[in-house]
Amino acid sequence: MISFLKKMYGNFQSRDEVIKFLMLGFIFFLVIGTYWTLRPLKDGLFLSIVGGPYQPYAKILSMFAVFPIVMFYSKLIDWFSRDKVFYILTAFYCITAFIFAIFFMHPSIGLANTVESPARIIGWLWYIWVESFGSLIVALFWAYTADITAPEVAKRGYPLIVLFGQMGNILGPLFLTPLGRNYFHGDSSPVVAITGVLIFGIGFMVWLFSRVVPVSQRQGYQSPDEKKINKKEAKEPGFFEGLLLLVKTPYLLSIFFIITIFEVIVTVFDFLLKMNVYETFSSSADRVSYLGSYAWMTGLVAFICVILGINNIQRKVGMTASLLILPFLVVFAVLTSKFYTGITVFFWIMVFSKAVNYALNQPTLKQLYIPTSSDAKYKSQAWIEMFGSRGSKGGGSFFNTFRSSFVKVSGPAGAAAFMTVFTLGSMGLIAMWIPIAIYAAKTYNKAINENKVVC
Repeated sequence: MISFLKKMYGNFQSRDEVIKFLMLGFIFFLVIGTYWTLRPLKDGLFLSIVGGPYQPYAKILSMFAVFPIVMFYSKLIDWFSRDKVFYILTAFYCITAFIFAIFFMHPSIGLANTVESPARIIGWLWYIWVESFGSLIVALFWAYTADITAPEVAKRGYPLIVLFGQMGNILGPLFLTPLGRNYFHGDSSPVVAITGVLIFGIGFMVWLFSRVVPVSQRQGYQSPDEKKINKKEAKEPGFFEGLLLLVKTPYLLSIFFIITIFEVIVTVFDFLLKMNVYETFSSSADRVSYLGSYAWMTGLVAFICVILGINNIQRKVGMTASLLILPFLVVFAVLTSKFYTGITVFFWIMVFSKAVNYALNQPTLKQLYIPTSSDAKYKSQAWIEMFGSRGSKGGGSFFNTFRSSFVKVSGPAGAAAFMTVFTLGSMGLIAMWIPIAIYAAKTYNKAINENKVVC
């Protein structure tokens, strides 16, 4: 195995280093497997409980709901060790998963009630809950990993972690998501309960990791000025230190905008796919099943990308090339959607956009946090993940709300006009994305070469 890993991802230095990344990979396997099991359930159940036309409003609501969540998360980082924050959050999401499962089994407020209504609060809460899980747990995992990994080690270790994550992305939605339709008579409530067990497993594996992996393998980026920066941050506690650090640091803002621009564009694609699913399928089980196929196919394509060595682009060519691949692929996707529409087109656009993002862009972006302070890794990254991702989805969803007006006024011509506006706006955003990505890569390379902390 070590020989194979050296050939594919780089020269691992020791058995302990391999064990470290195998365990981190398995933790990420559970995180991504759980999230991608929940993700089709999130949309499928929301569409059947609240209704398809309200999906953009759910994304906008989640954008505002995450504000107190991030503030609470920031205080947890101040009060407890990183391991304990994992235990607290996984315990919370484990318990609430079982609570949601119980509510979904209720005959009047649960899935047995097939009347779609925006007044059904359980649907809105469910949507926000899954969105917050995807943001907080994933952000915490990568912050924790960046904190205990040096830059050169990350180049060979991160792809292995992503490989495990994509296995979870395949297996979760492929085997767990369809259980409701195939074994529980169309009821997805037991699947929600199963995800609660998986979330407990995440916390347990973090506990096991801290006891199995030696301290020598849990040492991160070392820079002479890092201790001084962390000491200064320790004297400036408060709810908003992560946000303030983000706002005043161009480097962190560049990461924020890279994530935001991608998510704004993909949110429109996502909405068009979900509306096609809503209009094509009538039952929650069929909608969940189709979205589950999209989820595991995304994982499969990302898995193949990692197996074929897509991450070697960053290791052999550099940070800049890695960050520039995705914007050019998104240009192709935008132009394709302008001339070809339909559920199949949007299915594959979403699969390839998400797969390349997860296989290459995300692990590359996570490495950008290595030459940063503790507050940047944990607190600022949380703000970036929650507001860069959720805020951009809220902005994209606000744009999506105008589609019905376009269609109502002009019918099919209105739908075409909506896509024209989307195409022009996307091209403008991508024109901003490219120089921002170049700046982020240049700043990262300079910090690593000079053994300094960016912020």
